Amino acid sequence: MSTTPRVVIIGAGIVGANLADELTERGWTEVTVLDQGPLPLTGGSTSHAPGVVFQTSPSKTMTEFATYTVEKFSSIEVDGDRCFNQVGGLEIATTPERLADLHRKHGWATSWGVPSEVVGPERCAELHPLLDRERVLGGLHTPTDGLAKSPRAVAALIRRAEARGAVFRGSTRVTEVLQHNGRVAGVRADDGEEIAADVVVSCAGFWGKAVGELVGMKVPLLPLAHQFARTGQIAELVGRNDEQTEASLPALRHQDRDLYFREYNDCLGIGSYAHRPMPAQLSELPEVDGDNVSEAAMPSMLPFTEEDFAASWEHSMEILPSLRNAKIDSGFNGVFSFTPDGGPLVGESPDVAGFWVAEAVWVTHSAGVARAVAQLLVNGRSETELHGCDVNRFDAIQTTDAYVDETSQQNFVEIYDVRHPLQPRFSPRELRVSPFHARQKELGAFFLESHAWERPHWYEANARLVKELPTEWQPPSRDAWSAMFHSPIAAAEAWKTRTAVAMYDMTSLKRIEVSGPGAVAFLQRLTTGKMDKSVGSVTYALMLDEAGGVRSDVTVARLEEQLFQVGANSNLDMDHFLREAPDDGSVRIRDITGGTCCIGVWGPLARDLVQPLSGDDFSHEALKYFRLKHAHIAGIPVTAMRLSYVGELGWEIYTSAEYGQRLWDALWEAGQPLGVIAAGRAAFNSLRLEKGYRSWGSDMTTEHNPYEAGLGFALSKKKTEYVGYDAVADLSADTVTRRLACLTIDDGRSVVLGSEPVLVDGEPAGYVTSAAFGHTIGKPIAYAWLPASATPGTSVEIQYFDRKVRATVAVEPLVDPEMTRIRR
Repeated sequence: MSTTPRVVIIGAGIVGANLADELTERGWTEVTVLDQGPLPLTGGSTSHAPGVVFQTSPSKTMTEFATYTVEKFSSIEVDGDRCFNQVGGLEIATTPERLADLHRKHGWATSWGVPSEVVGPERCAELHPLLDRERVLGGLHTPTDGLAKSPRAVAALIRRAEARGAVFRGSTRVTEVLQHNGRVAGVRADDGEEIAADVVVSCAGFWGKAVGELVGMKVPLLPLAHQFARTGQIAELVGRNDEQTEASLPALRHQDRDLYFREYNDCLGIGSYAHRPMPAQLSELPEVDGDNVSEAAMPSMLPFTEEDFAASWEHSMEILPSLRNAKIDSGFNGVFSFTPDGGPLVGESPDVAGFWVAEAVWVTHSAGVARAVAQLLVNGRSETELHGCDVNRFDAIQTTDAYVDETSQQNFVEIYDVRHPLQPRFSPRELRVSPFHARQKELGAFFLESHAWERPHWYEANARLVKELPTEWQPPSRDAWSAMFHSPIAAAEAWKTRTAVAMYDMTSLKRIEVSGPGAVAFLQRLTTGKMDKSVGSVTYALMLDEAGGVRSDVTVARLEEQLFQVGANSNLDMDHFLREAPDDGSVRIRDITGGTCCIGVWGPLARDLVQPLSGDDFSHEALKYFRLKHAHIAGIPVTAMRLSYVGELGWEIYTSAEYGQRLWDALWEAGQPLGVIAAGRAAFNSLRLEKGYRSWGSDMTTEHNPYEAGLGFALSKKKTEYVGYDAVADLSADTVTRRLACLTIDDGRSVVLGSEPVLVDGEPAGYVTSAAFGHTIGKPIAYAWLPASATPGTSVEIQYFDRKVRATVAVEPLVDPEMTRIRR
């Protein structure tokens, strides 16, 4: 008898079948897969997916998912018929902007280990003879991309999982998820049968939102229709392929026109994102049953709207002139899932233990996502880092229907756009603003957006200071790409922070209140720092997973004996705390971000600004570094924490949101004689990199241990019983084989932006995480993951678009290594 947990998977498409295969491969054999449609063609997105697999993404995680999908599908077959045709992928450019972007994409591929090459027009025409060579400026060729035969892959996976004990049942709709004491207990099917389960995983695709509702879970996805057409016979393709081969030309992307193409024997399939968004209402789709599912028609294939495809057909004939002698033979508007940030949704319900989702997953990433979910279930940890995929990554405003609908449609429209890494969404905006927002607008703040927060990047009011910059602070001109969403005003704001005093809005930092008699023990267990310190202490610490990976970094302030404030990174930290809280009520956890606000007051004149406004003592002796005090500033009750993410004297000053604008006004008015300025995130990022301060999610994740990330100092030597201790106990900075290294750019002017590959001795060896111009040191900075052998003084190259930028591994921090400025 099997002793593994009983698992019910809802959905037998490409994700559900993959998950059953991955679980049974790991020995979990009590797996039942249910689908409302017939098997193996269930009528969901998988059944009509074109199967075009382009691996490379700006996300390392998504690229790893895709690469595993290619590897897995290439290894399976059905009765000798392959499930993946590795014809390669070719992405073409017809504009200089797209060609530059393909060089950037080649950099991502190199960073993530995917073979690729930027080729000229002649080579593009050799690879895909149907192209109009005169319209093509170049292309990105990825030889390991190709075409997945999704229905065939599902059949192969079902066969393999069934051989290991899994059970697949089609034409079975789940109508209820059974629960007991806050955990799943099984499911009830539409015929009334109950199937017991310890774990239920929704892999229902665009029906996932409805499945989530069965347990009261918001699954933030929007079903959208995407146009796909097939041509009649094309003379130039006759005789190239047979039924077994089906395709021999590389899958083709023409992103300048939101199009992609693939062969079907002597015809072409054409996919278009050029049309208006077409949301699909689940209530308006026909119910799935065996009578309305076939290869030619199913509820997820909506009628083709020729008027929406007209322009795409014209553009297709322009780039592939052979189509002028062909016609559209058939087409459909296929429904699939989009999310607010374009990423998949993976993880466990915050309210019902044992209910998991793996939704909004395309064929390209299906096997990789399934492997990650199987690892989470069986081992408790995914080998691939998942913070950008976790279903709990969104804050409450981001899961509302209005937000999901608008942002998902926007992502559809922009899916093939050339997007800058700093480019904010244009709508919806001003959903989350700090109490200082009105004052910031008066100062001409240029806002970027993160998690629906408005965050000033710089202030036009400081433009006058650019002319006053000393020669050594004058920033060099930038290339057009790195100059986007940037202003030389950032140099002036950095200068004033280092030489006078500046006010930074830190309100968007996630703040979590942890209280109760069990709070100390709770935080002792979850963090690497010593939490049983005196009231008034502030501790920088890490949260690790069981394998020693960096789950997050936090600052923990002890406000009272049983009251702590945790400065966290995202809603994932809140979700983690809630899951780990004891059931006995000894620990209370509350997100206090929205009801509070924070101003960072930093610079050598910070004390000159704050002290005259308060009867409390803000001297170094009275409030030392990494200590806090409850005080009053201009009559406003505040909590002042002696912290500095920019490496200068000052405090994070917290108060209730109701007092926020008054606090800003008091500090602003008092600071005028001192030359106080408001400063934004551009200066902030530059200053923090000069000090070597890490940013979780960019510089380190669960893929990295503390010593690799240069954060070994955050592991308390006075405690051992914390999550991840056993995994890091025998590690040290001397035993790691890779490190997060500080680089300075040799030419003093080339600013990179992140994810670029780094070459050592001419060979790819790592990739850039964070980067900025270091205004204090007068040269660009980049942090990168590199082999530990790349010690200070090592010369490296960063592949930036189509050129190599020389850089040198530097000793960090670059500014004030003795910490004298911050401790005065």
